[in-house]
Amino acid sequence: MTTPKNEATCDWTVSGMDCGSCATKVRNAVGRLPGVSNVEIGLMSERLRLTLDEAKTGRDKIEKIVKSLGYGIEARASGAQKDAAEPADAAKECHDHDHDHDHDHDHDHDHAGHDHGKDSKAPRRADSGHGSPGHVHDDPADRGKRWFQTGKGKLVIFTAVLLGLAWMVEFVTPALGSWPFIAACIIGVAPVAKRAFVALRLGQPFTIESLMTVAAIGALFIDAAEEAALVVFLFAVGEVLEGVAAGKARDGIRALANLVPKTAQLEVNGVVREVPAASLEVGQTVLVRPGDRVPADGEISEGTSGVDDSPVTGESVPVTKGPGDTVFAGSINTEAVLRVTVTKTAEDNTIARIIRLVEDAEEARAPTERFIDRFSRWYMPAIVVVAALVVLVPPLGFAQPWDTWVYRGLALLLIGCPCALVISVPASIASALSSGARRGLLMKGGAVIEAAASVQQVAFDKTGTLTHGRPAVTDIITFGDTSEAELLGVAAGVEAGSSHPLAMAILNKAEDAGVAVLPSKGAKALVGKGVVAEVAGASAWVASPRYALENGGLDDKGVTQAAAFETEGKTAVAVYRENKPLGLIAMRDEPRADARDAVAQLKKLGVTAVILTGDNARTAAAIAGGLGMEFRADMMPEDKLNAIKDMSEHGGVMMIGDGINDAPALKQASVGVAMGSGTDVALETADAAILRDKVTDIAATVRLARGAMVNIRQNVTIALGLKAVFLVTSVLGLTGLWLAILADTGATVLVTLNALRLLRFNPERE
Repeated sequence: MTTPKNEATCDWTVSGMDCGSCATKVRNAVGRLPGVSNVEIGLMSERLRLTLDEAKTGRDKIEKIVKSLGYGIEARASGAQKDAAEPADAAKECHDHDHDHDHDHDHDHDHAGHDHGKDSKAPRRADSGHGSPGHVHDDPADRGKRWFQTGKGKLVIFTAVLLGLAWMVEFVTPALGSWPFIAACIIGVAPVAKRAFVALRLGQPFTIESLMTVAAIGALFIDAAEEAALVVFLFAVGEVLEGVAAGKARDGIRALANLVPKTAQLEVNGVVREVPAASLEVGQTVLVRPGDRVPADGEISEGTSGVDDSPVTGESVPVTKGPGDTVFAGSINTEAVLRVTVTKTAEDNTIARIIRLVEDAEEARAPTERFIDRFSRWYMPAIVVVAALVVLVPPLGFAQPWDTWVYRGLALLLIGCPCALVISVPASIASALSSGARRGLLMKGGAVIEAAASVQQVAFDKTGTLTHGRPAVTDIITFGDTSEAELLGVAAGVEAGSSHPLAMAILNKAEDAGVAVLPSKGAKALVGKGVVAEVAGASAWVASPRYALENGGLDDKGVTQAAAFETEGKTAVAVYRENKPLGLIAMRDEPRADARDAVAQLKKLGVTAVILTGDNARTAAAIAGGLGMEFRADMMPEDKLNAIKDMSEHGGVMMIGDGINDAPALKQASVGVAMGSGTDVALETADAAILRDKVTDIAATVRLARGAMVNIRQNVTIALGLKAVFLVTSVLGLTGLWLAILADTGATVLVTLNALRLLRFNPERE
């Protein structure tokens, strides 16, 4: 995000936000200040981010407002180190954002089905909350403490002591009557009333604090002092339970941050010294001993060892890696000493990006959450109106006793806060995102989860997705007096400098055969057809057989041979000079070992799988037949886009690509998924990413999304069901004030605990 010259984007951690209304309380308060814009609140990530013009409002003013609302606030440290870092100066956390990521690719091959490009489908910012503030909150220093050591815990103990003393005084000196309970109620409700007053001054009259204060004082006036004091105590207990439950929901993200070691063994000129991992810079070399965690994303420069990537990708089997291989911060070196060259700074390593993705995912809210947001905006005012009618109509219209109906109206007030309803969706979403992140399944928010849950069709790009993306040369056919070495030399010259999978296969074959790459220049992609370059002073082509036939690079016999290769599931390219066919090179990219199982799992879920590839029909048929899939071949990027549009008419579509190509199709699909082991592309494009390169993770993603939606529906039912029951029983006089407050806080705790079950959900289990 780019901000004007006088503005900066600032980040804070706001502690004590335990329900959806907390986010609204902070947003509304700071959003009213001059010079403040683009306010974003992350409930589960405890994040406040906004654009600030300090000439109009200082950071200290924002911090003062947030603290006055009963929350803790401190400048936010960045990346994976944020939980371990000391509180930074707020000034250092205000910065401009203007990041552009460009990924350029040299050329295109129709025969591989790769049309390179990149598009980003970032989640849009959206307001959250429901227009009512939260409860009593704690201090940042409370994090990690036992419940009785926190601010909320101390309030519970304090109110419990007050209530106990009141009962003792009543027992010892009954003549005092209800005065001990009146005192206990007034003292206990005082901090709640203070926060209610602050919210009222900020234009937020409908808060649980204000309703609680009115109910407690109202109960005193109708001579229900003992019950009023008990309600104050139960309110405090509910607050503690909400805080504990919300803290557990956040533990998944905090656990990710703790995966990265705090120190690293930096090697400079043969001398090794221990330094903070956060201080590592790109290009430095670190020593990683057996049993140590890798301190930064990097590339192995020396050594070969088994590396356990399970902390990052969820892959349980260690992978042997050696020089040139990529390692992730947080991975575990299991066997031998490695020297690793740092390629990413602490704030940009894979785990830091995963954490940012999970935190930022709160901005992409599910349609269900948006509906509940709109519903809850008028729910609390409506309850207040109903409570007022309950208090006034029976006594005035039907000569009923005032104390009975005032009591019932006060009970209604206590169940008027929709905190449980509002947190029902974000708590489930946060748990699902955290559970998925631990297994290398990344989804960018509730909107993606809801879309993935309703997917009925999955479209796969072939190369690099269903296959390994590392084709190898299997056959070489030469024409005329052309030697195999000459053929490889020309083909390698055309492909020199390219990172395309087919180009790499040709270059690797030339290297293995000891063939020198001929000098070349002016390489140019023939979109969807092949590549042309000037090799050894004359034009040369590496192209699809169809294009070669049309341009004098292949005769009928060559076309027949190419067709035979393609029937075997191989990709054939023609190599030729001006009107002189040189030969054919056949390559094969084997399907991933789990591809067939993945298709079978999708079928069990009622999801249809189809291949969309730019490769020829015979090669596509060979791959698809072995996997039990449908296919569409010879597709240009616009063909894939149109295919996704057609499929979308029959239900939700998930498009799976390698994170680089097929950008239009990924964008058009209901859910675009990128496959790639922690690359920038895999994490920053499309709507979701699969880090482990396991095709079965596609089915796991669908299962996780569906499990999350089931959990959300359960939570909404619990929240609305309890409210409905207690609304009726309160009006009928069957339940009193203390049960009403339990209906509010109890429902919030129940939906949060239910959401936490998703942390143990295993989407890989069929």
